[in-house]
Amino acid sequence: MKINISMNQQRQSGPWGFLTRTIILTLATMIAIKLLPGVRIVDGSVAAAILTALVISLLDNFLRPILIFVTLPVTLLSMGFFIFVINAIIIELTAAIVTPFEVDSFGYALLFSLIITALNYLLELPSRWLNKGVYRERGTSDNGPWHGDDDDEFTDYEEVE
Repeated sequence: MKINISMNQQRQSGPWGFLTRTIILTLATMIAIKLLPGVRIVDGSVAAAILTALVISLLDNFLRPILIFVTLPVTLLSMGFFIFVINAIIIELTAAIVTPFEVDSFGYALLFSLIITALNYLLELPSRWLNKGVYRERGTSDNGPWHGDDDDEFTDYEEVE
């Protein structure tokens, strides 16, 4: 599940970034399954956990934006809390697609989505810390920020090689 703390966060892209995010989501899924009695993988295999993480990731990337757009009025009226319901719907759809993955109720799906969101954030912290030098604010150098005639209202980032 996605969690954005600030606009300054950058994610590693490409196959290594996808692999890293999949491994982190798989670990978060396995930990959350251990914590919740109403969510389980029937055969308990790591392959089923990886498949579950892949399906969650695909639904999160492709279906979630559509669901957010369709339910935008409800999301705005609930001050964004309806996104938790959308996350639970994605977990329920994953349980319908991946047969070894089972969720007992919508409440467990909601708790599961909250737990994997928090775990995903915590497990990504080392990766973000290691990659903090990969991106820098555009217009900055090793000597400090460059103050030009631009408006400082919007911050643009460039990749450091």
